[in-house]
Amino acid sequence: MRVLSCIATAHNPWLVILAACVCVSGSWVAFGLIQRALDRQDLQKAGWVFLASVAAGSSVWCTHFIAMLAYSSQAPVAFEPLMTMASLLVAIAGSGLGISIAVSRKGAASPVLGGGVLGAAIAAMHFTGMLAYHVDGLIVWDSGYVVVSVIFAVGLCALAFDCFVRGSLKYAHTAALVLFVGAVVLLHFTAMTAMSVIPFVTGAPVATASDMQAMAVAVAGVGLLVVATGVASHLIDSRANSETVERLQQLALNDALTGLPNRVSFNNHLARDLSHALSASRKVAVLAIDLDRFKEINDLRGHQAGDQALIIVANRLKGLLRDGEFVARIGGDEFAAAKRYDHHSDLVDFAGRIETALFTPIRVDDFESVAGASIGVATYPQDGDTQERLTCNADLAMYRAKLDVTRAVCFYESNMDEAARARRNLAQDLRRAIDHKQLELYYQVQTSVATGDVSGYEVLLRWNHPQLGKVPPSEFIPLAEETGSILAIGDWVLKTACVEAATWKSLHKIAVNISAMQLLHVDLPQRVQEILLESGLSPSRLELEITETTVIADKQKALLQLARIRALGVTVAIDDFGTGYSSFDTLRCFPFDKIKLDRSFMSEIETSPQAAAIVRAVLTLGKSLDIPILAEGVETSDQLEILKREGCDEAQGYFLGRPSPIGIALTRESSGEPNAAVAA
Repeated sequence: MRVLSCIATAHNPWLVILAACVCVSGSWVAFGLIQRALDRQDLQKAGWVFLASVAAGSSVWCTHFIAMLAYSSQAPVAFEPLMTMASLLVAIAGSGLGISIAVSRKGAASPVLGGGVLGAAIAAMHFTGMLAYHVDGLIVWDSGYVVVSVIFAVGLCALAFDCFVRGSLKYAHTAALVLFVGAVVLLHFTAMTAMSVIPFVTGAPVATASDMQAMAVAVAGVGLLVVATGVASHLIDSRANSETVERLQQLALNDALTGLPNRVSFNNHLARDLSHALSASRKVAVLAIDLDRFKEINDLRGHQAGDQALIIVANRLKGLLRDGEFVARIGGDEFAAAKRYDHHSDLVDFAGRIETALFTPIRVDDFESVAGASIGVATYPQDGDTQERLTCNADLAMYRAKLDVTRAVCFYESNMDEAARARRNLAQDLRRAIDHKQLELYYQVQTSVATGDVSGYEVLLRWNHPQLGKVPPSEFIPLAEETGSILAIGDWVLKTACVEAATWKSLHKIAVNISAMQLLHVDLPQRVQEILLESGLSPSRLELEITETTVIADKQKALLQLARIRALGVTVAIDDFGTGYSSFDTLRCFPFDKIKLDRSFMSEIETSPQAAAIVRAVLTLGKSLDIPILAEGVETSDQLEILKREGCDEAQGYFLGRPSPIGIALTRESSGEPNAAVAA
């Protein structure tokens, strides 16, 4: 008998190279699939774990058997089929368990534990495969080498997966691949060193080198087929992800309806244009475009026709573009354009082409309309050196174009548009005035003309701007009505006034002005009832003042709302009476509780017989209708004396008391000097 050490036997170098190729390629594919599993959740993660397990287990198994076949043994060799298949199943199942643990992210030790399990599975696969290795001789094992081979497999696989999953090193993925391949190679060679064969002299035929090579090539073919399947899956998924990213990018940067670039895309393009213009000393123009009659198309023909009109407009704008020109849909019926240019005539030509396209009739089915547009233009660097400044100035010019019936295109002009900018900034500040506690209520006394006794107070609003100081009501009230913030402000005034009045010792009435928007756009009677209940103020102490124009805006709805308010016990007064064109018709339609004569008549009552006659007529009308009359704007004792002679019921004005915070107003009343001069 003689002892043969496997490590010392001759081997086929081509098969060793083939084994190495299968190991490296299979491991590379397996780690790619494991990365997919790390990036997925739930069922998709399980699918990628399965593919990675098959790739890892089968490639390691193929590597093992090809390397075994590379050795030429002097004793007859055969492989037992069932144990051979069992070793493959051990490799795949063990890989699946280890990879599942490693990618579970259930703890900091998961990658190490998963890698260790995979290393143990590889070792189990190797020794299970060796049980399938039938040689015509006696196999003797060196237990020391066996233990070292298992330690190599478990330790290096654990380190490889920890490195791969954590990815803390710069070349973590490459390092993980090297460690994993090293684990497989060291396991195999160390374990094979642990094995010695004592051949029997039986005369059995020894397998030829060509037989071993054929088996090795067959095994490699199976392994490479599995590897190719993993590569194909990886490529398909990468392609699908790439297409998904492209679709998402398309959705993120383009308008879904028209296909034009959207606001994000426009901002990105404009930033590039400005950067190029800065380096090349060129000019850039920003055009803000707003369709004038798009709402008309929507209202008359429906949203589908409106969408078709937008698509037609977008196609026209795309069709007119030339080099250095860009157009986008910002939202709704708003578009924006940018142009790089050297000569002003080029910019004028671009704006003219846009104007022509937007004023050409649009035909949708059997309906034809002209969308029209207002176009504002701002240029770099003349009108602004930043993206935000340019777009803002283009918007300001566009708003001016909307107000100009003679021009569709307006270029930014600082002397004209800065006032609009200041107004817009003021509107923004006004929307925040309540939250920032900048609003304050002032009260102006109302007295009986006959006795001089205080009959109530009109509630007036003041705005203390942190930079501008006291902003006149004549400036911010119209702005609040224009922007819609009057709803929140009016509600705050009504609620605050009721809460304050409920704390007074006196039972004077308070008169609160109500805007047309409040009366027509909210359930004002319901809101008044809620505020009265919350504040505890008696309804008889609250008087709401409305102007004639408030009623005219929607007479039927306004009068219905006023009737519901009166049903609560709240009185209603008509303010600024005599300035409207249908004041008497308004009185005929609704039984007001008080008429407030406009202050313009009082300013002329001493010098104008006509003004005095009108005041006398209104007072006579009030008596005939049994409606009390309050005269506003009383500023002299002579005016008050005339009102007293003519039988006026109540009056208010600077002569009787200037508007002031309620503490000052009540102090004046208690001192018996309601007409004390107190600065507003």
